[in-house]
Amino acid sequence: MACSRQHFDVFNGDADGICALQQLRLCEPVQSTLVTGVKRHIRLVETADAPPGARVTVLDVAFGENRAAVLRLLERGCTIRYFDHHHPGDVPDHPALETHLDTSPRICTSLLMDRYLNGAARAWAVTGAFGDNLDGPAREAAASLALPPQTLEALKELGELINYNAYGEDVTDLHLHPAALYRALHPFADPLAFLRAAPEMALLRRGLAEDLASAEGHAPALDAPEGVVVLFPAEPWARRVQGTYANRLANAHVRRASAVGVANRDGTLRVSVRAPLERPYGADALARRFPSGGGRAAAAGINRLAPGCLPRFLAAFREAFAN
Repeated sequence: MACSRQHFDVFNGDADGICALQQLRLCEPVQSTLVTGVKRHIRLVETADAPPGARVTVLDVAFGENRAAVLRLLERGCTIRYFDHHHPGDVPDHPALETHLDTSPRICTSLLMDRYLNGAARAWAVTGAFGDNLDGPAREAAASLALPPQTLEALKELGELINYNAYGEDVTDLHLHPAALYRALHPFADPLAFLRAAPEMALLRRGLAEDLASAEGHAPALDAPEGVVVLFPAEPWARRVQGTYANRLANAHVRRASAVGVANRDGTLRVSVRAPLERPYGADALARRFPSGGGRAAAAGINRLAPGCLPRFLAAFREAFAN
């Protein structure tokens, strides 16, 4: 294939990134090189070794973290489309860069793609929104599909399972490599058909149940009016279940913030932060106060929090979400 026609799809390995790509490639099918990884591996553009003239699509990774790599690809003569809902920082004006960026707390990349495609693969957009813990926006997007309640719950389960698979320190923690999971679901225009037919879903359903069982019984490190913080040990189950558990805490305490910290292998803490669902702002601002932190208003994280910084984080968490 000539360089001018090469396609690279760079996408977050979580439900939002995978479901956004699924919508796009159902509507615009091409043979592409897949570039992805665990959810927190967000500097993905720099790993896309795209040649001059390549067409690069980037989905659900923060522009600010990838700006330098984007500029290098543009200088190389690549054309880039960028879809994302995280804080972007400074976005350059370049004729070969097309951006679809929206940081509203009620939007995700799957819903941005749904907007771009005029709802052409909306069931997958709903799945991605559920996976990103946007229950209300997911149900609003699904209204035009007139789905029965049990179908909506099935899409919610599918989104949560795809999202669960993305969490880990590296891909060795995951049940499935995100690229392999995308390739498995890509033939299915109907997400429910994938949920019913794919052996990958049975694997993830069983894994999530086991990991949640391991998470039960861990007393919070902080249980305050502003929110709850839970800490897990440096175990694969803890790294896998971190995002799902953070979302469940957020859904259980809609007026309070939540955070889940998991020990990395090097002794630092990986922290997932959720703003209160009733006031979905402030998670990204809190995370950016610490090195390696970032995200979006409703949900953010810190990749490597030094153990000695935990008391400062807990104080900053309470300050950020004080009523």
